[in-house]
Amino acid sequence: MALVDLKRRSALLAAALTAAALTAPAAAQAANCPREGRVDVPRAAFQEQACLDDLSTRSTQLSGHTERDDWDGLHADRSRNPSGFPGLQVDGYFPDSSTSNANNGYFHDSQFVIRLPNDWNGKPVITGAPGVRAQYANDFLISDFVLDRGYAFAATDKGNTGVNFFRDGERPGDAVAEWHRRVTQLTRQSKKVVAQRYGKRPERTYMTGISNGGYLTRYALENHPELYDGGVDWEGTLFRRGENLLSYLPATLRNYPEYEATGDEQAHDRIIRAGFEPGSEFLWPDHYATYWDLTQRIYREELDPGYDGPLEAGIPFCQQGTPNCDANYRYPERPERVKKAVESVASSGAIGKKMITLHGNLDALLPIDVDSNPYAKLIERNGEAPHRYYKIGKGNHVDGYYDNFPHRLRPILPCYRASFLALVRWVEGRRHPPRSQYVPKREPSGGDGVVNNCAIGGAEYHGRGRPAGSAPPPPQSP
Repeated sequence: MALVDLKRRSALLAAALTAAALTAPAAAQAANCPREGRVDVPRAAFQEQACLDDLSTRSTQLSGHTERDDWDGLHADRSRNPSGFPGLQVDGYFPDSSTSNANNGYFHDSQFVIRLPNDWNGKPVITGAPGVRAQYANDFLISDFVLDRGYAFAATDKGNTGVNFFRDGERPGDAVAEWHRRVTQLTRQSKKVVAQRYGKRPERTYMTGISNGGYLTRYALENHPELYDGGVDWEGTLFRRGENLLSYLPATLRNYPEYEATGDEQAHDRIIRAGFEPGSEFLWPDHYATYWDLTQRIYREELDPGYDGPLEAGIPFCQQGTPNCDANYRYPERPERVKKAVESVASSGAIGKKMITLHGNLDALLPIDVDSNPYAKLIERNGEAPHRYYKIGKGNHVDGYYDNFPHRLRPILPCYRASFLALVRWVEGRRHPPRSQYVPKREPSGGDGVVNNCAIGGAEYHGRGRPAGSAPPPPQSP
């Protein structure tokens, strides 16, 4: 999941999906959702329930119980997902003063979704939205996968959404700090909800997420390990007082235009020294246009709003020498108050429960050398820690790029799912996960190749279900 929304689907696909949503019948109500009347999300300002025949994205995208814009573009087109699990979905929001999230027509932040399958395995999975997306962003990547295995699923929008998320809060860092409170709030209330629905407390609770959701997984296991039994951190964002995205993105913005225009080797080398992996150059044009500039400006506005004076998030795609340009930004030279703002949301590496981290070595948004490699070292410095770290060869930050570069990239999603299964076995005392390692791209036999298969030592995942774009079958005659 990316820090910034990826909008790359075609107008034709969007039109087709809109037509399908208008013409297809809504998912039928399930025959029975036992104990649904007992479900009441504590402290929610608003909530509504739906008992559905199928909680998967394959059905909910037609019934109006997900928002495809939240999760579109984050997976490869041929990614397969299971479906066909009935249960109860609860949508709603907690009290909040901000209104950036328009999902469900609520126009209210701190929205959540909780899915409670009829066939429950005794465990919930908690997550927060990646990037600046909203609460349904993990529906395809995580929700379908865990619901199929009997887990309850809960996700939050983190309390603010969209490219203007920095408008939330009063002080620098407040909007990011709210993410912490919202995922903790959702965890506590979700544990109570599953007890209401199933008549017993959860046996285990898992935390997971991608990008900013991975950052929240790190935060959760560092600061509230008592709430969780383990977590999978998929390329979490690293905020720390020293090097962070405000350190490497400006250097990239200063040098990329010259490299693109002339192929200047010195400009190229400065981008590599900023942290980007040699071999990721083919991804740079789209990341400059889509991610680097916008990400720098909106996160700099959140953590250092004084840099550009009365401007809000600077000047898009400005060049060096332009006043208030983020290409000129130099984090080490900024005042101490900026460092303290970053420090207020920084990760420590002091995890208190078992965790698996995975990160693609060709990540062109959060480079592995300035993100997960340093975080793994932070964990090591905190002493003996229950941690595994898998570097995914040819993996990028967003799996959707695989469709454009199938010979140069691999989707991380199946490796994430293998890692989650390995974590559960580890937590529940059945098997230790494979040692930390580099996972090379190897094409397995079968038509799906690396899109739906991943092996990490003894941990394996082989996808099943329908490809991402598949719609539900037509209703059967009575």
